[in-house]
Amino acid sequence: MTTLPSSTSTGTNTDIRYRVRHETTYDYRRNVTLSQQILHMTPRSFDHQTVVSHQLAIEPNPPDWSTHADYFGNASKSFTLASPHRRLLIRSDSIIELHRRPNATVTANSLPWESQRYQLANPLDNNLLAEVAFLYDSPHVECSTALRDYALPLFSHGRPLLDACMALTEHIFNDFEFDPEATTISTPLTEVLEGRRGVCQDFAHLMIGCLRSLGLSCRYVSGYILTTPPPGEERLIGADASHAWVSVYCNGLGWIDYDPTNRCLVQNEHVTVGWGRDYGDVSPIRGLVLGGGGQKLKVAVTMEPIT
Repeated sequence: MTTLPSSTSTGTNTDIRYRVRHETTYDYRRNVTLSQQILHMTPRSFDHQTVVSHQLAIEPNPPDWSTHADYFGNASKSFTLASPHRRLLIRSDSIIELHRRPNATVTANSLPWESQRYQLANPLDNNLLAEVAFLYDSPHVECSTALRDYALPLFSHGRPLLDACMALTEHIFNDFEFDPEATTISTPLTEVLEGRRGVCQDFAHLMIGCLRSLGLSCRYVSGYILTTPPPGEERLIGADASHAWVSVYCNGLGWIDYDPTNRCLVQNEHVTVGWGRDYGDVSPIRGLVLGGGGQKLKVAVTMEPIT
């Protein structure tokens, strides 16, 4: 086993601290002779989050690996295994501090959504060149008239941008059913919109498609969410999963996060790993293998508060 080092930092004004463990195991039917993988499993530090510590362990030991920041500033680690193996284990262990985010009272005073759309349509005049990267189609999110029409009744003339975004968050939650069997990551948004079923990635892509179809800038956020066990039961180790939500740009307030799967403004129960245009930019593990003859995948995630 090898441990890939990453930076450690500290922060102030901490609201809450979490430990997150994310373990992925691939068991192959036959030997894999070559495996090349790119990982987005290192949480990032930004205004609302500080990575206190992080370790990434890989088994078997990859002799060749590298670390770099991708286009969006996410930590990306890549490695190559050229020795035969029947199992690949990737384990991420992090301690994260979350800091205060803008609450509903703050976001209620955002600018009208049409004003934000106008500013994004004139990025040079408004110094919004970085935000324009999240304004257009991406491989998993194709803008459309249908998506625009789905969201437009909630974006009445002069309505504050973030108030309308919260309304869209609630509308998707009420209108769609969580169903892990209904879609795959390659299911087009047109089918998701028609079927009204999916998982967190689908709902995040749907909301992003709606907002971009209205001329607004938003990004896909990958990470984890704290889950609460039923009353009287203990938190199960490894029973959680990775999660996805949406971040909307609002001039004057910056990026504000919404979770349509859970009908909430993101506050202190979401840990961010990274962000991009859609799932493809921040998928936890992406790569190729030669051989294997089929695989069995097991993912175990545990997120728990640290007192």
